[in-house]
Amino acid sequence: MRDLLNDLETGNHLSDPDPVRRAQIQMRQPLPKRFYKEASVVAVAEGYAVQLDGKPVRTPGKALLALPTKPAAELVTGEFSAQGETIDPVSMPVLRLANTAIDGVSAEMQAVLEDVMRFSSSDLVCYRADAPEALVARQADAWDPVLDWARATLGARFFLAEGVIHVEQPRESVGAVGIWLKQREEAFRLSAIHLMTTLTGSALLALALEAGAMDADAVWTAAHVDEDWTIEQWGEDAEATARRNARRRDFDAAVALLGALAR
Repeated sequence: MRDLLNDLETGNHLSDPDPVRRAQIQMRQPLPKRFYKEASVVAVAEGYAVQLDGKPVRTPGKALLALPTKPAAELVTGEFSAQGETIDPVSMPVLRLANTAIDGVSAEMQAVLEDVMRFSSSDLVCYRADAPEALVARQADAWDPVLDWARATLGARFFLAEGVIHVEQPRESVGAVGIWLKQREEAFRLSAIHLMTTLTGSALLALALEAGAMDADAVWTAAHVDEDWTIEQWGEDAEATARRNARRRDFDAAVALLGALAR
């Protein structure tokens, strides 16, 4: 299922689940020249379609590129408008997410929902360090409120584990995540939630953000408590920083799309 949800790229641009690897692959490909002057949005039966010089844009699967709300479609036209002499798919994360929603998720929503549920069964925020004390405290400060939110809002109680030893979560708790997601069973919304889940390693963080219980910066910081601790102890690696920045770009695209869907 996760292979299906890897970004669906256009033309000869190869896809890879790692955003940095994807960028490296695409850098070896000649970028197509920009062939249009203007990107616009037009209301259609399917919602709001993206057009280039008055002509409809198609997804890699040949479907009409139409989004549920005008602000969502305008995010994509903004990416098209921002292109220079060439078109760089790496700089168009909302377009990639929209293509994934239309060509992949719309036909496999139950499978996507179940994949997010699987993340919740081994969620990042449930796996805690046993030392040093400062890291333990930092994890608790960042992650305990997420578990409190899940218990109060979803009716889901999750168990904690130390280290990487797997802890079996209550079936009822994972099921509660599924019930919550069922109420959000829309292709574009599920695509954004799934992407945020995979980028953070936490379904609970993604759901808390989607529900408005946490903002994007708080979720991103919470998802990188361990990584930031390691950087503080050992210093920053340039390649790891580039990888993280690429993930943040895709994460922000998912957040922006969620916000646009609500308008």
